[in-house]
Amino acid sequence: MQLGLVGLGRMGGNMRERLRAAGHEVVGFDHNAQLSDVATIADLADKLESPRAVWVMVPAGVTDATIDELAGVLGAGDIIIDGGNSRFSDDAPRAERLNELGIGYIDVGVSGGVWGRQNGYGLMVGGAQEHVDRLMPIFNALKPEGEFGFVHAGPVGAGHYSKMVHNGIEYGLMHAYAEGYELMAASELVTNVPGVIKSWREGTVVRSWLLDLLDRALDEDPELADLSGYTEDTGEGRWTVDEAVRLAVPLNVITASLFARFASRQDDSPAMKAVAALRQQFGGHAVHKR
Repeated sequence: MQLGLVGLGRMGGNMRERLRAAGHEVVGFDHNAQLSDVATIADLADKLESPRAVWVMVPAGVTDATIDELAGVLGAGDIIIDGGNSRFSDDAPRAERLNELGIGYIDVGVSGGVWGRQNGYGLMVGGAQEHVDRLMPIFNALKPEGEFGFVHAGPVGAGHYSKMVHNGIEYGLMHAYAEGYELMAASELVTNVPGVIKSWREGTVVRSWLLDLLDRALDEDPELADLSGYTEDTGEGRWTVDEAVRLAVPLNVITASLFARFASRQDDSPAMKAVAALRQQFGGHAVHKR
């Protein structure tokens, strides 16, 4: 099957190679000419046979501009797939705008990171059944082998919504592993923390790919001494918490893990300074001065 692919960075570039290895023809465009198969998005559209399908894999901040540019060179019967980390609420307006031009729209939450080329990508898809059916050869090539790794989650928006929740869960899982690591590192009893993490990789109820990756990181740096604790968030954790507030769903773990990332960016927490001051004021407790 033919596919246009816009955005050939760490994810998009690996997706292109996995699709080509499965026998699909991929025409890729990237603003980095060294990565691109064509000079412009218009050239990409010209190289595809109608009805065309173009997968967009660009940062969320430029997704709308990219889709608008594609809409100007595609036509009725074509499909645009957004596989980036867009907010789910952006999907329905895009689909409506493209529908007026006769262009279909699918949103796909993609998980797998830099390992996806080798292991396959988890795909959470939102869109009309007819559009999903048409793209199934592409989805089957990208997903892992076996019965898992793909879902048609619902109508337009469902794919990105599912990926948002997926990433919120990821925040909580990562932070639980991180807290366990910190507790063992502080313990007087555990003298081989990396070894304990490694032992959990088989036969335990906490084994997972994230645990495997923590073990890999500790192999490279057993005390994580080369890393700063400063941790960014991609936005999807925030969106998950926003939805929890809107729907009155108590996401205690995910919300706490998001706030922990905010705390990681503070060299000296103003809130904790206030707590220390209050403890001193009401109880005469000692404080640490700079």
